[in-house]
Amino acid sequence: MRNSSFVVLGAAAGAALTFFVAQPRPAMTEAIAKVSGETNTFRQLNLFGDVFERVRADYVDKPNDQKLVEDAISGMLTGLDPHSSYMNAKSFKDMQVETQGQFGGLGMEVIMEGGALKVVSPIDGTPAAKAGVLANDIISKIDSDAVQGLTLEQAVTKLRGPINSQVHLTIQRKGADKPVEVTLTREVIRVPSARWQVEGDDVGYIRLTEFTEQTAEGLEKGIAAIQAKVPEDKLKGYILDLRNNPGGLLDQAVSVADTFLGHGEIVATRGRKPDDMQRFDAKPGDLAHGKPLIVLVNGGSASASEIVAGALQDQKRATILGTQSFGKGSVQTIIPLGGDNGALRLTSARYYTPSGRSIQAKGITPDIEVMQDVPADLKSDADTGGEASLRGHLTGDPGKENKGSQSYVPPDPKNDKALHEADDLLRGVKSNPAFPPHPELARKN
Repeated sequence: MRNSSFVVLGAAAGAALTFFVAQPRPAMTEAIAKVSGETNTFRQLNLFGDVFERVRADYVDKPNDQKLVEDAISGMLTGLDPHSSYMNAKSFKDMQVETQGQFGGLGMEVIMEGGALKVVSPIDGTPAAKAGVLANDIISKIDSDAVQGLTLEQAVTKLRGPINSQVHLTIQRKGADKPVEVTLTREVIRVPSARWQVEGDDVGYIRLTEFTEQTAEGLEKGIAAIQAKVPEDKLKGYILDLRNNPGGLLDQAVSVADTFLGHGEIVATRGRKPDDMQRFDAKPGDLAHGKPLIVLVNGGSASASEIVAGALQDQKRATILGTQSFGKGSVQTIIPLGGDNGALRLTSARYYTPSGRSIQAKGITPDIEVMQDVPADLKSDADTGGEASLRGHLTGDPGKENKGSQSYVPPDPKNDKALHEADDLLRGVKSNPAFPPHPELARKN
């Protein structure tokens, strides 16, 4: 009918037909383009069906239909960006357990980059950290099986297994003459919501290793414990350590920032459509009672960590100290597919700090840069490539992308220059124009 209507319109006025073709009405043009686009999409889907049937009929070994479909879906999603992926039913269940802050495995954040399984950061106190696995390590083999060709979900499945079982990893490490071989014993990975201690007798130190369902609650307990131990008039302030924290749940990032903010915007997310925008604001009340705050970041601080650092920096509530953060400025939505079909992890929005900054492929620039002294044998692994180095990453602001920074944190606090700098600033031993920040200059909301 659409073609007939088009012909009738042209036959009714021959001259008008020429005008119509040269300058078609917007609504009609949109309709034609939509039909054309849909037709092309159907052709592509038919192509997929043809290939699927050809593989089923002619592949040398009889393939598993379910695996073929899952692999096809995985390929479609991983082709979008480094953070979108398909989770089958088992992977989806594992992810749900992981975000609760307890799961079985080795304890490291990994990504798939150019077909290689790359370590973003090991989690403190886990088998991976104890065995000396480092950020930027490339895991080339898992129990002698090559990783090349696996999806991220398939590789993660191989890394996990029964508690107390062993797994052997072959690691390619930049600067190493030969592959590094390590054997790890799987454990129940209990990611602590927060760790805290008192530096000296007058500075509260809180370390967040990941953003799970327990993180904000753990932070509140840490602050309460520090306040119970150190009198109000003696407490110089807080250090919030987000170094090598790969991120996690968005709502936990909002809650952590809200812990130190009494008002104003924390973060905004924007999707593809104009109405796909959300804004998250702080509620009244600062559990730290306005005490000075320094946030430590580095090249391994990503995603939720950057939301917290960006909010506290823009609202002039904290001074950010360390090195450029990772630059993951996108939000992933988990979309269950029903039944035993698993779920999609789909990049659905970019997020923006209160001042409107997108940190995608750029990261948070610290107010005070402090570089660590890196041992000679680790210098080649001291820097992360950052989001901008990931193949297929969402583009950031043109000409403003940063490819990572130093991610090394000395295992002995005595050698931790960033930590010492923060302590000295809080105690007034050193001064810097960036500390303390000036709340009157914060973005008004």
